[in-house]
Amino acid sequence: MDHKKIKEALLIRRVEETFLKLFSMGKLNGTVHTSVGQEFSAVAFAGQLKRSDFVFSNHRCHGHYISFTGDYQGLLLELLGNKNGVCGGIGSSQHLQNGNFYSNGVQGGIVPLAAGMALANKLQKSENIGIVFIGDGTLGEGVLYEAMNIISLWELPLMIVCENNQYAQSTNFRDNQSGDILTRANAFSIKTYESDTWDTDRLFENAKESIEFVRKEKKPAFHLVNTYRLTAHSKGDDDRDEKEIEYYKEKDFLIRFSKEDPLIYEKYIKEINSKIDIVLNSNIDSDELPMESYYFENKKSIKEIKWKPIESIKERQVTIINKFFDRILNEDSKVIFMGEDVKSPYGGAFKIAKNLSDKFPSQVFTTPISEAAITGIGNGLALSGFKPFVEIMFGDFITLAFDQIINHASKIFHMYNKKVSAPLVIRTPMGAGRGYGPTHSQSLDRFLIGIDNIKTIAINTLINPEIIYQKVYEEKHPVILIENKTDYGKYIGFNEVPNYKALYSDEDYPVVKISPIKSKPNLTIVTYGGMVHEVLECIEPLFYESDFISEIIVISKISPVDCTEIIESVKTTKKLVVVEEGSTVGGISSEIISNIAEIVNFHIQFLKIGSLPVPIPSVKSLERKVIPNKERIINLINEVL
Repeated sequence: MDHKKIKEALLIRRVEETFLKLFSMGKLNGTVHTSVGQEFSAVAFAGQLKRSDFVFSNHRCHGHYISFTGDYQGLLLELLGNKNGVCGGIGSSQHLQNGNFYSNGVQGGIVPLAAGMALANKLQKSENIGIVFIGDGTLGEGVLYEAMNIISLWELPLMIVCENNQYAQSTNFRDNQSGDILTRANAFSIKTYESDTWDTDRLFENAKESIEFVRKEKKPAFHLVNTYRLTAHSKGDDDRDEKEIEYYKEKDFLIRFSKEDPLIYEKYIKEINSKIDIVLNSNIDSDELPMESYYFENKKSIKEIKWKPIESIKERQVTIINKFFDRILNEDSKVIFMGEDVKSPYGGAFKIAKNLSDKFPSQVFTTPISEAAITGIGNGLALSGFKPFVEIMFGDFITLAFDQIINHASKIFHMYNKKVSAPLVIRTPMGAGRGYGPTHSQSLDRFLIGIDNIKTIAINTLINPEIIYQKVYEEKHPVILIENKTDYGKYIGFNEVPNYKALYSDEDYPVVKISPIKSKPNLTIVTYGGMVHEVLECIEPLFYESDFISEIIVISKISPVDCTEIIESVKTTKKLVVVEEGSTVGGISSEIISNIAEIVNFHIQFLKIGSLPVPIPSVKSLERKVIPNKERIINLINEVL
């Protein structure tokens, strides 16, 4: 075998062994998953790619990283928590990013990201390909099969390399897997290959063949690599049979090489140890970054807000959103619209995508029912410089994409030390009112707030949705955009209430303030999205029945929420009601009220109004009683305040 490849594998092994030693000395924290015994898989695949290709890897990523980037120095420093590490010590062992290399420790979730990046290469007619490394344990993850279906269906230039080291942490694969591994890939008409790390010559030949297939045919492949890790899953927890480990040590190429050619082996080890020692001795004591000022920022920009009168537009909300996409898809070829059933003539469940696939066939993708996969593909596209808008058909289904939102989209910017961002947009309709029942009528907004580095926006019919959509298009970080089903067919504007004026702020995500013209308000009501019209209908009855002069604050950015205008109002009214369509337990109303309670130094009466804590029923009369409505809002305000 080429000794250059042997030296590369030895470098990986010595780096891994150094990590285990440093951990035992207390110089590493967290965890470290080493690839001792699996090195030649990294060298054969990642080492034979072009630097313009890409690699996605998992928790056992060190070998892949070194083979693809050559940056063993940055890897060593990363795990030592040093500012000169590849991600400044933030990502550590499992979360690395350098050029076209990405890793994340969440099993399966990286596959759709890799599919998104492969789609980006295809759309740009690039010759580049990608490899995503998974383990045998990943075969239990459903998102893997969602992604395999799509990469085959769309013929994406991506290879899945499954390193079967026979154990998912401590569990033998025989206790985890049924059937044959390659048959799973064959079921999706994906070309398959099989190799092992003990017959290294054949491994390199097969790896090269499979890489060339993906590059030439521009189709996916699945390469199973049978291997074995000679050290514990992580650190020192190893309950495997010693005889089994010894058996694989005798098969290991590098151990055999050390016995068959000890002089050359020792020479290589000495050279590699010297390189590692130089890194450890020269950089280990460098000062860390000032995390408060660098890793996170607490700066609040103060801007003078201007208020404008609300304009009425004789167009329905759905039509305006559709026109926005018609325009932006035409203006920017990097904008991608994808979702289930969005292809013409259907155009999506609520017709946002009407006619778009006919006009922009290379930018509008109808997808399988695969919420996790299409969200992950959006992440991969966003990392590649595209602006993906992913439609989740019903907001209820967004729960299926939570891993991609929380463990990928949300974290990409910070865990990779601010080197990359993924400006994915997830848009979805929420809310009841159409009789769709328990699994198609929920308002799950409360689960979508407080997600780090993600803005959650709820549009309403008072503000031209194009204003908000344009700002979302310009965002450099992920956004979740909530639309209300019952609002799609409504016209945009403010139906006048006698003696009231309606203004909206010139902020990126406008606040609407509906205030009495002559009187001083004595009640502040905050709401958003589909609840706006129910709240507006309460203004006159609250006045005539109870002498409440309301000021209505309608927010569009529900996370992170800015309470500035709300506080200004409650300074006068001393009474605050927050109305949301979902349950109030841990919801937007709780967030607003707790924020205000922390800031103000005067007594305020608070009231939260939301749906009853039961599933939304289908029958209309009962549905009306479960979700907030005009009568219940008025009754609760009168009873409590």
